[in-house]
Amino acid sequence: MTFEIVLVLIIISIAFILFSTEFVPVDVTALIILGILLITGMLSIEDGLSGFSNPAVITIACLFIISFTIQKEGILEYVISNVTKLIEKHRIIGFITYLFSISIASAVMNNTAIVAIFIPVTIRLANRFNISPSKVLIPLSYAAILGGTLTLIGTSTNLLVNSIFVKEGGYASIGMFEFTRFGLLYLVIGLIYIFTVIPRVIPSRIASSGLTKNYLLGAFLTEIKIGKDSPLIGNTCYGRSINKNYDVTVLDILRKDKLITTNIRNRILQQDDVLFVRGSLDGFLRMKELEKVTLLTDEKLSERELEQEDNILVEGLLTDRSRLIGKSLQTINFRRRFGAFVLAIRREGTILREKIAHLALNAYDTLLIYGSTESIQNLAQSNDFIIIGEVDVSLKKHRFWWISIAVLFGAVLLAALGIIPIVKGALIGVIILLAFGIIKPTDAYRAISWQVIILLAALIPLGHVIHTSGTATWVGESLFNFMNIFPLDLQPFVMVSLIYLITTILTEISSNAATAILMTPIALVVSAKLGLDPRPFVFAICFAASASFITPIGYQTNLMVYGPGGYKFTDYIRTGLPLAIILWIVATIFIPIFWPCIAL
Repeated sequence: MTFEIVLVLIIISIAFILFSTEFVPVDVTALIILGILLITGMLSIEDGLSGFSNPAVITIACLFIISFTIQKEGILEYVISNVTKLIEKHRIIGFITYLFSISIASAVMNNTAIVAIFIPVTIRLANRFNISPSKVLIPLSYAAILGGTLTLIGTSTNLLVNSIFVKEGGYASIGMFEFTRFGLLYLVIGLIYIFTVIPRVIPSRIASSGLTKNYLLGAFLTEIKIGKDSPLIGNTCYGRSINKNYDVTVLDILRKDKLITTNIRNRILQQDDVLFVRGSLDGFLRMKELEKVTLLTDEKLSERELEQEDNILVEGLLTDRSRLIGKSLQTINFRRRFGAFVLAIRREGTILREKIAHLALNAYDTLLIYGSTESIQNLAQSNDFIIIGEVDVSLKKHRFWWISIAVLFGAVLLAALGIIPIVKGALIGVIILLAFGIIKPTDAYRAISWQVIILLAALIPLGHVIHTSGTATWVGESLFNFMNIFPLDLQPFVMVSLIYLITTILTEISSNAATAILMTPIALVVSAKLGLDPRPFVFAICFAASASFITPIGYQTNLMVYGPGGYKFTDYIRTGLPLAIILWIVATIFIPIFWPCIAL
């Protein structure tokens, strides 16, 4: 082992520690690793920047734009919702058809976008069938993950592995639908598990309706009546600094049977006004003593009582592209900016209700939001939130609405027939969308998940270093020596199984992109040592890197449903570990059948 190999292994270890602990954002971790490689001289400037011109990265960026355009048109919601209407009278068949349709959609669209679109639809279906959303949101994430394994463009990992396979190995590109044969078996087995096992092992974490109950807000929502001696009389909420002094938010004012819902902070208060408020018990008691008000403790507010006049109560999932990430509600002045209130925040299985105005918001936080119908509609139209509730599944037709579908399927078909590479098809498709005004340039830039692009572009040079430094050769030889304890005819099958298992484990504790970049050069070395076609080992990496079911942090879609489903971390282990083991066994048996371990 050379000093250079030791240094690369140390850098890889640092990367995995940072990815697993999330001490800094994943894209920042990738840039740190790239910086270390440049400083140590292991990369030239040209090689360090090569990731930003990599065909896989450009393809992924273009697919983000195409997926966003289809999402904006409402095409998927319209098609899939109408499919389920045909059989919605039968719950089991309805959900099987629904999740299978989502899996197929994930084969040609970004699965993160798919899950973002269908979280609200899935919750609505769960409410219609009177079952807990907890029972169906993890299945939604798993179905999207499984569907992404069906094609080359179904997941960014497949494109990334293929790029390394072509560049470092010198092999012909993997075909668009070369994944599909095993991918369909993978999907069917996964869906059978989803429908037979998951409903039995996932508890009903949240009710099918009743948001105040789900967020345990009974003691945090109440009514306060202004007495005759109260200093609030003739004053305003803002003037008395109610929120600042008591951490109490006034939602509405009831005055002589008239509900006041606008400009609350500047309303002159009167005797006998009833204030609908959110806060802590301690804050209520201090306000009672100092402001001479009466707590109507027997009148806890329910969701029905909150939803009076034009006001509604909804959940809003903060997207990973939101401009609010890292900022607090107080900093952005959420109430004035959006005309709505945040009553509570659900974050990774924990409900936050006290002093939430000062908390920095994270991607995929679920906010319980109270506001007018117009305010909520404005939130839904922003790119900051996915509003979870009733959704519009109408097709948003305009003159060229069909072009986005034609662009996607045209690019896929031309690439599948070998007429043009997928990167060229995706680029031309985006140009067509911009030329016809289907999407504006500003929306195209916002459609791209730049965190993913930076992550991939910064990590790709690491794969080059793993190959050129001899690290892949050293690890490959170690695995090859380990194989000597098995009979010669079993070694290829054991190696496929081992590579799949190692990839699965690393994916669960780190970035799937980092895992793919690490494992692909190793697979190429191992196949060369064995004198075998590398395809079975490469496909083992592709499927295993996407098979992240055991933790909510292993795959983005799992994290997206974490809050809306009210899940605990152990729910993913309970449901995902058996599925991961089943799919490992399936891969061990069938990958060498679909891609035989033949000698070169």
